Formats: sequence, C-alpha cells, structure tokens
Amino acid sequence: MDTAEIDFVARPPLRPHKITTDEYYRMATLGIIRKGMRVELLGGQIIDMAPIGPRHQLIIDQLNRIFMSRVDANTTVRIQGPIRLSKHYAPQPDVAVVLRRWQDYPSDHPGASDVHLLIEVADSSLPEDSTIKAELYARFGIQEYWIVDLTKDVVLVHSNPDNGVYGATHSRGSEEYLQIAALPAITIRVAEIFE
Repeated sequence: MDTAEIDFVARPPLRPHKITTDEYYRMATLGIIRKGMRVELLGGQIIDMAPIGPRHQLIIDQLNRIFMSRVDANTTVRIQGPIRLSKHYAPQPDVAVVLRRWQDYPSDHPGASDVHLLIEVADSSLPEDSTIKAELYARFGIQEYWIVDLTKDVVLVHSNPDNGVYGATHSRGSEEYLQIAALPAITIRVAEIFE
C-alpha cells in the first residue's frame, strides 16, 4: 500500500454522490453507460448485474412467450426494461407485466403504479433477489413479485406488501398454478415455465 492510500484511508469516510434516475438515463444517452452494459440504479448507485446464463435466458424467453400469448391490449410485457420507482431507484427486473399507457412512456419508464407483476429469474442471484430486491419492491408497493428459483425449479410468489416487507410468500411447485392478482384471467401452470 502506498502513502497516498494510507492517507486516504485515515481520513473520515467520504459520502458518495447519489445519482438520480434522470442523471442515470442521461449518462446512457451520452454513451457513458454503454449499450449492452448490464447495470441498474439502486439507491443512487450504479450496480453491476449478474451475467445471464443459458438456462436463465431460456426461462426469460419462455416467460415472455407465456405472457405475450395471454395479456390483453391494456397490458404489456417488458423484458429487462427499467422500472422507475423513485428519484434514486431504477431496477431492471427480468420480466415486468405493466399497464400499457403508451402516452406516458415515450418520455419515461413505467412506475410502481403501472406494475401488475415483477419477476426475477434467479440462480446465483437468489440471495439478492430474495432479500434486497424483495425489500425494495415491497417498499415501493409492488403488489406482486415472483422469483423463479432455478436452483429448485419453483416459483416464490410474494404479495401483500406492507412497510418494506411482503406479508405473504408462497412456494409453487411444478404441478401448481400461478395467477396474477391484478389479472385474474391469466393462469399459468408452473411446469410451463420450466418446459
């Protein structure tokens, strides 16, 4: 360790600058955040996202096919697109089923009130998806959050957010069915996701 590092460490801790969602999107427009970089904005910090493995991508593709064949004209399915939760939070869930209000989207991304369902597909990211992301989504009132757990081939359904915690979490196995509370006409057998 050189002297400059020792002096830096000895000083009082520095406060990082929190980046706003507007600054984050501007950085992308200017090419500072390059196309194809796997990052998201959490707590005003640009966070690297885990790489997507082949099975992870296959499941995302399957979820896309399932939802695209079942949603109506008032709903859209976003794959790894940002959701603007606040001034400092713009996560990019693997799948978002949102209210289709195109008149608002040319200048912004959907917000929490537009979300019917967020889904994260998890293998190596399971610890973060089941703690950090679950707390984040509950805190911003996302009514329903699914984790597709590739380690056990189950879907963890989180609902009833209250004060940063989901009041109900259920594990659904291959022979069980999933239903989105906001879109009760859509029923999915868990096994379909893993086919």
